[in-house]
Amino acid sequence: MGTGMAAAPLGERPTRSQPSSGGRGRDTSRTMRVPWRATSVAQIRKALVDDLEGRDVPGGVIDEAEIVVSELVSNAIRHARPLADGNLRVHWKVKAGVVEVEVTDGGSDTTPRPAPRTIWAPSGRGLRIVRSLAHEWGVTEDRTGSTVWASLGGPSRRRSH
Repeated sequence: MGTGMAAAPLGERPTRSQPSSGGRGRDTSRTMRVPWRATSVAQIRKALVDDLEGRDVPGGVIDEAEIVVSELVSNAIRHARPLADGNLRVHWKVKAGVVEVEVTDGGSDTTPRPAPRTIWAPSGRGLRIVRSLAHEWGVTEDRTGSTVWASLGGPSRRRSH
């Protein structure tokens, strides 16, 4: 990840990935705030993959995490509101090879859930993809917004789903 700075368009402050504990290669977590817009999907996907490649995370789990974070950020942008500061919060942690990814937005009028299976719909497969790749996934909501999370490579350490 180099300097820890993510690319941002001219005139905007770049976001910074913040380690929560430990160093590279250890069980640590990262948090980034990204603008609530479509270009953030590629930005966060690259940051996540770069970070996970520097750890002892199996390649298959990295691939799954890349897809899952893309779907979660895309869904937040398409179906929810931004947080009060106009951003989304993306957090991930690694513990014993298990990656847990979460995306927090400003909430929406509905609770995120997989769309019914349809053959002809041009969209609506995001959470079905997440469900198929994740060991576990869930949604937590509070007065400030919603967090959709997924555990990849093994079970989550969360007590409630």
